[in-house]
Amino acid sequence: MPPSAAAAAVLAPLQRKIRETREKEYAVETALNSFESVYAEHRSQRGELFTEHHGSRNIGNALEEALSRCRTELITAQPGGRRSPETLAAALERDGALLARGVRQRTLYQHAVRAHPPTLAYVEQVVGLGAEVRTVPEVFERLIVCDRDVAFVPVGEDRGRAALEIRHPAVVRILVRAFEQVWAQATPFDPATTARPDIVLSEVQLTIVRAIVDGQTDETIARRLGVSRRTVGDHVRRISEGLGSHSRAQLGYLLATSGLVTPDPAEDGAPS
Repeated sequence: MPPSAAAAAVLAPLQRKIRETREKEYAVETALNSFESVYAEHRSQRGELFTEHHGSRNIGNALEEALSRCRTELITAQPGGRRSPETLAAALERDGALLARGVRQRTLYQHAVRAHPPTLAYVEQVVGLGAEVRTVPEVFERLIVCDRDVAFVPVGEDRGRAALEIRHPAVVRILVRAFEQVWAQATPFDPATTARPDIVLSEVQLTIVRAIVDGQTDETIARRLGVSRRTVGDHVRRISEGLGSHSRAQLGYLLATSGLVTPDPAEDGAPS
């Protein structure tokens, strides 16, 4: 038998297997390619699960687009104290439009805003339009959630520099749960009275007391509470006078041994 004939006889089964494998490869590739259009359409409707926006203009545009699509619920958490009149005026126009189309709006502020007349005026107007506002000693972080579908959180300490847009359902659900837990313990904001409830003052002072025991400075405490350093100093002075303390070190010791400071429920059981 000629070698060429022998080669043909030996290679024929191999070539047949190769041809069958290529046919299967083509069939799988064709089947998967048919889903490309479906996948692309789904991604275009859902969007990216996590998107970073850099710069105030880009952040503002992304927020405006999300708010324009908001139809049922808007929840926000706003850390810090005073907000500029310009910011409040823009917020009032936006919130008025949302409330007019039936969106339920809930906002968390820090107790510090209760001593800021421009914010009080803003709250009085939005509450009159149907919004709900409550305050707490500290707000965990700035948060905006539209219809429980998309959330915005800052990236880094400089909140105005970059924001993360989140569309992952599990992450959005966790953020909403965090908000709900704080909301349940927050103090309702009644614009009908300008007097701060006793519970607000006691919560602020308790937060300051715990921070002193932890060794935090007045500047750090003021940043946490959204108030001025002078305000923190006034609280510390009154607390010191009440305990008969003559120094910061003595005040920390007296507070730690007085039984006045109890573990923060929010931190109880938290991992270190």
